[in-house]
Amino acid sequence: MSSASPSSLNRYMRHTPALVSTGWIAVLILIALAGPSIRPDASPNANAQNLERSLLEPGATWEASDGSAQTFWLGTDRYGRDVLSRLMAGAAISLGVGFTAVFISLLIGILLGAWAGYRGGWVDAVISWWIQVVWTLPTLLMVLAITMAFGKGLWQVFLAIGLTMWVDVARVVRGQFISLREMEFIQAAKALGYSDLRIMLRHMLPNASGPITVIAAANFAAAILIESGLSFLGYGAQIPIPSWGNIIQEHYHLITGSHAWLAIAPGALIVSVVLAFTFIGDGLRESAEP
Repeated sequence: MSSASPSSLNRYMRHTPALVSTGWIAVLILIALAGPSIRPDASPNANAQNLERSLLEPGATWEASDGSAQTFWLGTDRYGRDVLSRLMAGAAISLGVGFTAVFISLLIGILLGAWAGYRGGWVDAVISWWIQVVWTLPTLLMVLAITMAFGKGLWQVFLAIGLTMWVDVARVVRGQFISLREMEFIQAAKALGYSDLRIMLRHMLPNASGPITVIAAANFAAAILIESGLSFLGYGAQIPIPSWGNIIQEHYHLITGSHAWLAIAPGALIVSVVLAFTFIGDGLRESAEP
C-alpha cells in the first residue's frame, strides 16, 4: 500500500496557488461551520429585512431609531438585508452541496469503477456500457430532469448533482484498477487467498487514491457551479434560503447600474471557489508525480 510521502507534501507546500487556495477554502469552511454566531445578521438565513435601509452602499453606516448604529461592509439589498451576512450564509449552502455531491459521486464511482476494473469480463462490459450511456448525457440536463422529478429543494439538488458526477470517478477508478490488478503484489495477495473485497480496499484503492483525490477536487468545483446555476434558474435553494446563485438571480438586472456590486460579489465568490479547487487539484496532481 502507498502513503503520502514527505516529498509529496513538500511539493504541495511549494505550489503557491494550491497553498493559498487551501487557506481560502479553510476560511470559507470555518465561516460555514460557525453559522450565525459570526455573521453581522444572526437571524435565520440572514433574512432580517428593513426597507428603510435598502440599497445602502458598501461601507455605509445606518443609525436606527433607538440610536444604535450598524456598518454594512458590503451594503444592503433592496429589502435592506445585509449582503455580507447573506453571502456568508450562502457559503454553507455551496460548500454543503459540494461535499455532499462529491461524497455521493465517490461512493458510487469507486464502487462501480473498482468492481469493473478488478473483475473484468462481462462485469466490466456491463458497467462500462452504463458509464458510457450516462457520460454522453449533458450533466445540467440530467440534474434538471432529476430535480423536476423529485421537486425543488436542497436535498434534491444534493442528490441530483451527486448522481450525475460519479461517471468521471468511475472511469478513473476503473482504469487504475485495470493496471493494478496485474501487479505482482496483487497477484501475491490472490495467491494468499485474500478476499476480493480485502484486496480492493486495502491494497488497490490506496494506490489509486492520487487520481481519485484530483478528480474529487475537480468535481467539487463543478458541483458548486452546477448548484449556482440551478439556484439561478430557480431549481436549487429556494428563497429565503440564501445561495450565491439565487443572490445573483435577484440582482443580475442591476449589473449595469450603480448597484452592480450586488451581483458582482456573489459571482466573484463563485469564481474564487472554482479557481481555488482547480489550483488545489493542480497541486495534488503535481505533488503525486514522481
